[in-house]
Parts: sequence; structure tokens; C-alpha cells
Amino acid sequence: MKRMRTLAAALAVCLAAAGCGGSGRQSQDPGPAGGIAQDRTAIDPAATGPAPEVPGARRGGVITVYARTTPNTFDPTNIYYADANAMAKLIFRTPTQVMMRDGNPVLVPDLTDLGTVSDDKLTWTFRMRPGIKYADGSEVRVEDLAYAIKRSFAHDVFPYGPSYQLSYFRDGDTYKGPYASGDDYSGVETPDAQTLVIHLAKPFADLPFFMAFPLFTPIPKAKDTKETYGNDPMATGPYQFDAYTPGSRLTLKRNPHWDPASDPARHQYVDGWDFRWGQDDVKTQQQVLNSTGPDAAALNYAQVDASLLPQLAGDKAAQLVTGASPCTRTFQLDSRKIPLEVRKAVAKAWPADQMWRAEGLNGHIAQKATTILSPSVPGYTQYPPVPDLTSEGPGDPAAARKMLEDAGRLGFELSWYYDNTSAQAQQTSQIRADAFTAAGFTVKPIGITTAEVRAKTSDYDAPVNMGQSPQGWCSDWPTGGGWFPVLFTSEALANRQSLGMLTDPAVDAEIESIAALPAAEATAKWGELDRKLMEMYLVIPRFYMKTAFIVGTAVGGAAADSSLGQPTYTNLYVKSA
Repeated sequence: MKRMRTLAAALAVCLAAAGCGGSGRQSQDPGPAGGIAQDRTAIDPAATGPAPEVPGARRGGVITVYARTTPNTFDPTNIYYADANAMAKLIFRTPTQVMMRDGNPVLVPDLTDLGTVSDDKLTWTFRMRPGIKYADGSEVRVEDLAYAIKRSFAHDVFPYGPSYQLSYFRDGDTYKGPYASGDDYSGVETPDAQTLVIHLAKPFADLPFFMAFPLFTPIPKAKDTKETYGNDPMATGPYQFDAYTPGSRLTLKRNPHWDPASDPARHQYVDGWDFRWGQDDVKTQQQVLNSTGPDAAALNYAQVDASLLPQLAGDKAAQLVTGASPCTRTFQLDSRKIPLEVRKAVAKAWPADQMWRAEGLNGHIAQKATTILSPSVPGYTQYPPVPDLTSEGPGDPAAARKMLEDAGRLGFELSWYYDNTSAQAQQTSQIRADAFTAAGFTVKPIGITTAEVRAKTSDYDAPVNMGQSPQGWCSDWPTGGGWFPVLFTSEALANRQSLGMLTDPAVDAEIESIAALPAAEATAKWGELDRKLMEMYLVIPRFYMKTAFIVGTAVGGAAADSSLGQPTYTNLYVKSA
């Protein structure tokens, strides 16, 4: 998921068959500096509302949520980053949903069942729950689900949203959404008031997981205001927009037409939410830790800053909420512009230890990485690290220089963007520049402002050859199918979310072959592919992320959503109002 923001459990059984049951999962406890446990299967096709009560929960109060980073959109079609995805669970219901149960993520029905698939694996049929309403009291129709799917193909209008449908849904390569291509789309049909049918171009065993994304939340065609829809979207979850100032603040109030009896995954404990962005994280984390006045019922969802760790002892230790995260951070190398022998020299010179220290990383929030898949994702394989891709050590510039000399590449230019308004980004860029210069490279760091970072690093035609986005990945759902097809195929490059900018027909074919397998068979093969891709030196693996955030003393039910690496907002309550 562009989840540097957006799901992590395993499906080791036949999700491709209707009513297929799932086994339990072992609980995860990564510990303050411990390793990340690997998830196991968890699906519950029989789950119904209401959601199990959170012990000790009470109604009332408002929770304030602080963060420096601002979600880029609340249009459900365009949501893909983990922060907005986690918040979206308060506002939007989707055909299926990943909920936290006993600390573990579980796929459950939401607006529909988990679907049945045809014998040829190319047609999925979902049955919709009756009687679901929007916040304005109008009824949710199956046609609204179909329209939302059609809307997701308008990728020119909603460029940040997921793109699996463009590859897997019938005619996804030619249909351009309802604005450009009209409502007549062969990939979706609604034969009756309760039935949604999706036609595929190729088998997609993970479709029920994909349908937990906000892009599948129903949208009435008559209410679609295109680019401005995200400023006041139709709510189906327990909360709706109250007031919204894009870029700085969002308040939510109760949705009076949300029915807990129909929802197996959400609660409506608090009266409202107050999300405030653009705040200094260290400052607001300290406020929450102090829990003075309203800040007792507050949290900051950014990773806890290392400077605050010494305070997290005694009674305050309970204010640090930790858990697993389905994310791996990487630094990518453009294989179109940097040949393999040079990529190996980059890895040899990489200053891993210096970068770790400069970024303030620690065992509470990170674990050093040697693979693409996070350990929390089924299919992760702990194979012997590929040479120089261990995330350990100071780098070896002298050996890297020798590699460049032997390849006739001494002086090869490396170029990347960095945020010249951030002291930390300036420091880490300089660390890389010093290491690469010592290794015999010519370096060309290009400073840009914070406001330019997302656009510049997403431009695959930019005059740089390393460090473009995504700078890592979080599991879109709990299988390797949420990683490799979207990151390493030729289509991934065209969709501007590639790791390594790879166009390799053999890799495309292998990924498509594995993706067509039942999840139980595909799991191990994703791990084997992980090693093959690492041996191509497409990325420098940096660290697996963990979840560690600060809550106020009056916030109850706090836990990490390990499928997103975010707080589980739907379970939170105020201990006293």
C-alpha cells in the first residue's frame, strides 16, 4: 500500500471457495525491541454485528488526534495511505472489512458476504446486506457499490487510489471510468437489488481482501461531485463529517443512521473526533504524555519520538501503545538507469548504521530488514541475506570503489531528491553523499521543499536515478499478492508505484502465475520470489516498521491495528467524560 500509509494476516486456506473457514492466528507481541511475529490465517465468513464489546468501554466524550503529516484526501476512491485508511473505517463501510480481534486482524463480511467464485475463477458474486443507510437516512443500493467501482477507473481524476482493478477487472485496461467512458462497464453488474457481480480478466484469489479498501464504499451517482466529493463524503460508518478544513482539521460526529446490529467490526463509543494536523509531533506527543486537561483524551498517531522514550517508565509506560506493522522501508534504485554491477556497488557503500542513527530509529519502532516482505506477512522467508543487503554496518566505500573500477564505472553519477526544509532529511542526504563520494561515485542531491516531495518523487521521468517513491511498502492485504503484482510488474511501472522500475517479462509471468494460485499454494512461492528480486538489487532494504504511539491517560481501548500500522480507532473510548 502506498502506506508510507495501507492490511496484514494470512489466508492459507481456500478463500477462493465460498464459506471456506479460517483457522486462528497466534497473537503477536513484538516487545519493545523484539522481532516481529509472522501472521497466520484469519477469516470469519460468518461474522455478524454487533461487534464484540471492548472491556470497560463507555459512551461519551471526544477524542483529539494529533499528527504532523496531513492525509492527502478523504475521497474514498483516492484513499491509499495508511493514516487515512485507518480513519476511513470510522466513516465508510465496505463490502468486506479487516477488523482486529484479540489483537489479530480478521477478514469479515461488512456490506456484503465474502463472495463466491465461479469454477473458472473469473466471476465473483457478492450478496449485499439489506437495510444499510447513509448518514442522511437514504438507503444504500447495490448500484452505489457498482458505481463506486466504476468511479475507481477514473485514475486521471483519482490518481492516488489503488490500481489493482486496472489489471485484474475485465476491460480494466480500456475502461476509463464513468466520466470519460460512461456507466456501461462490462466488469460489474447488478442483476438484482442484493447482488453484485464482478468479472475478472484473470484470476484474483485475493479479491475479497481488496474489497476492504475505501474505494469500494458505496457512492450514489447523484451525489458524486467529482474532485470535491472528499470534502463532505456520504458516510455509512458510525461517524460522519461535522466540519473539515483540508490540510489542518477534521471533526466527526455520530452518524444517527449507523446500525451496530449490522456491523461486525465497528463501535460508536465516543460522541465525536477532532483530528488536528500540521502539529509538531514531539510537542503534541509531550502534551499527550502530560495529559493535562483535554489532552488526557488525546493521542498522536505518529511513531513515538526517541527523545520521549526515557519518560515512558512507571505509570507512563502504559501510555505507549505498541504492536506489529505490515511495512518494510526501502531505498530504491532505478534499474532502467543504474546497471546491476553499479547497483551492487551502491549496496556495498550503503551507510546503514549512520542512517539508522540519524533517523533516530530504535527497537520500539523498527527492526533491521533483509527482505522485501515484512515478517508479519505470510510468505515471508528468512533466507540468508543477499550480500551487502543486510541493513547492518557502516558500508565499505573502498570495496565499492574497487567494484566500480573493475566495471569501468568509476565516477558514475547518482542523483536523488531530498527535502531541504527538513534538518533530518538534509543530514541523511549528506550521509549518503559522503559515502557514495568516498566510493568513487559522482553525486547530485537535489533539494526540494516539503510541499514538492510527493509530486517530485512520484515522477518517474524525473532527472534522478534513485530514491523515488514508494520508499517502502505496507501490505495491502495479508498475502504476497498485496506486494509483488503492484510493485514489480511492468504494469507497476506504468502505474507509478514500482520498486526498482522493473520491466521484465519473465518476472511478469512468474508473478501472474503465482497470483492465480490458491493462497495456500501461493504463500511459499511469494517467499521464493522475494529472494530472486533481492538478488537483482532493485532496493536497499532498510527496516521493518513497528507501531508505537502515545495516548492520553483518559483514552481507553487503545491498541495497534497491525494490518495498517495505525491505531484501532473503532475500539477507542474516553474513560471519563
